[in-house]
Amino acid sequence: MSTPRPTIDPELLVPLADLPTLPPLGPEVIEQLRHFPQPPIETHLEGRAVQRREVTVPAGDGTPIPLTILSPTDRAADAPCVYWIHGGGMMWGDRFSNIDVPLEWLDEFGAVVVTVDYRLAPEATGETLVDDCYQGLLWVAENAADLGIDPARIVVAGASAGGGLAAGVTLMARDRNSPAIAAQLLSCPMLDHRNDTTSSRQYTGPDGVWTREMNEFGWRSVLGGHSASAYVSPALADDLSGLPTTYIDAGSAEVFRDEDVTYATRIWAAGGQAELHLWAGGFHGFSTLFPQVRVSAAARRAQADWLARVLNPQPKD
Repeated sequence: MSTPRPTIDPELLVPLADLPTLPPLGPEVIEQLRHFPQPPIETHLEGRAVQRREVTVPAGDGTPIPLTILSPTDRAADAPCVYWIHGGGMMWGDRFSNIDVPLEWLDEFGAVVVTVDYRLAPEATGETLVDDCYQGLLWVAENAADLGIDPARIVVAGASAGGGLAAGVTLMARDRNSPAIAAQLLSCPMLDHRNDTTSSRQYTGPDGVWTREMNEFGWRSVLGGHSASAYVSPALADDLSGLPTTYIDAGSAEVFRDEDVTYATRIWAAGGQAELHLWAGGFHGFSTLFPQVRVSAAARRAQADWLARVLNPQPKD
């Protein structure tokens, strides 16, 4: 007997049917996904008044980690910053994956967007990936004045695996007392290596954008035989107090639904502030894959509205 599960939004079913079926994940499939063509960054920058700067920063072990800094040419002094961490199961993707999302925030808020190329599993394992992202963020904060960034308005953001890494980076920054993070935006984040929630059991089988089986393979690749820490699998954190204001979203029809709801609930229980959106009929990554669909547009608008409140709070009387 099949497990009952929430259905997918009818409007999303149309473009979803055109997506190719992904074979079971393995080394050959991961290599194919790493070379899957995506629009070059220049396509996204065309028509935008943006300055681009490429830098590398040393990881904890000295490995150079590439960062791309995208700044509005007419930005005001002390601009807000979005530090973007890409998705891809922590196994594929690069710093330009889904760059259209933070570029919308560059347009709307004059934000400087910094995006990081962390090392990928299975070649990199354990805390290497999250520490790469942390070292990049530390460099941004230390060079905020040179970058024209307001150090009090740095937001860490990411989607899917990038959302999980953003959560891990934020925990790491809290525990190390640096750098200051104004907020974290976690879109359908990958937070829990245990893969044992109701939603993870609902979305199992050969078809799906991200299934229980894919999730299991991804976590096995990331851990590489290491024990999971809270920085890698943020759901393991015993204490979620002292975190910056947080935005979390997910679809009702995806593996990560329940672990994301639980994370928001635990932030509230610790006295923190979190805004949670569950989008009915949304599958994993729906708003980045198909932004033109109404529920996707609503999800992206909700993110931007939240950022507007975080980055430009109303002055106190």
